[in-house]
Amino acid sequence: MDQHSERANDPQVAETENERKRSAAARLFDIRRVIGGLFVVYGVIVGLVGLFDSAAEIDKAQGVRINLWAGLAMLAFGLFMLAWQWLRPVVPPTTEEAREV
Repeated sequence: MDQHSERANDPQVAETENERKRSAAARLFDIRRVIGGLFVVYGVIVGLVGLFDSAAEIDKAQGVRINLWAGLAMLAFGLFMLAWQWLRPVVPPTTEEAREV
């Protein structure tokens, strides 16, 4: 076999590849992404329902467009969670820390 066609068994390459995989897995399973995404979607849906509430529904809530306000609050919370996830990403453990556990 040709030496150039075989993959090198360099431990630094393997370690870098393992760190990349752990980093991707940590970002993928970050709960803030799931919570933020769901709150954004539900906030938009509830907010749109609140925009088109009938007069009877508004009277039932004593004149407050409760769906609109709840939708806006959910949307704000979801955007906060997503911004938090983007500004402070999860840092996967280093190789030494992973070996200790």
